[in-house]
Amino acid sequence: MLSSSTTRIFIHTTTAIRLASSTSSSSSSSSLRFLSNPTLFRPVLHAYFKPLPSTSSTSLFSSFRTDHTMATSSAKSVHDFNVKDAKGNDINLGDYKGKVLIIVNVASQCGLTNSNYTELSQLYEKYKQKGLEILAFPCNQFGAQEPGSNEQIQDFVCTRFKAEFPVFNKVDVNGDSADPLYKYLKSSKGGLFGDNIKWNFSKFLVDKEGKVVDRYAPTTSPLSIEVRQIVLCTNNLAYTYLILLH
Repeated sequence: MLSSSTTRIFIHTTTAIRLASSTSSSSSSSSLRFLSNPTLFRPVLHAYFKPLPSTSSTSLFSSFRTDHTMATSSAKSVHDFNVKDAKGNDINLGDYKGKVLIIVNVASQCGLTNSNYTELSQLYEKYKQKGLEILAFPCNQFGAQEPGSNEQIQDFVCTRFKAEFPVFNKVDVNGDSADPLYKYLKSSKGGLFGDNIKWNFSKFLVDKEGKVVDRYAPTTSPLSIEVRQIVLCTNNLAYTYLILLH
């Protein structure tokens, strides 16, 4: 059982999770800290939370998750959704069948803007003829760092970064007003501490069938998603699924 005392969570490089609790009577909040020994552990997140009620480790992790059942009950893939482009026109994502997708929430005034837009453009230029599409969705929910209109955002992206991939209508990615596509993406690949998008430039990799196969943190370099193979496991049987081909 976990108490409301300080809880430390360590993530091993093999993704094993250890839970350890230590009593903290002088602090009014609990903290999640990650051991930074590079030979054993990798730091993922450092955040602060209010004390948690006593509960089991299983219910602790399930409590961080959001129920997206209603949003995804009928959707079987990304291809089942319609979105709006920057001009407000409806776009059927079924038009992207047979394409590998990187779906990313973007912002123009973020510290991650330059590196992400630059590398996304490089990645798109390299793989667009081989079936890669990048779908960018502006979002102003993180530090109000995407305050402009759709027209201003388009001008910024095209003028400064010469981006050729589509930038869609501004959307919310968290909360009750989140776009249905993002509710589906989050329910398909949740994060470590719940499904919510953590910041600008979170990325989802979607295969040619419209299935979400991976999720990447905002700080993940787009060029590191130069994925050639994804190993998927079904019923304990591992097989190789080709994502991008040279």
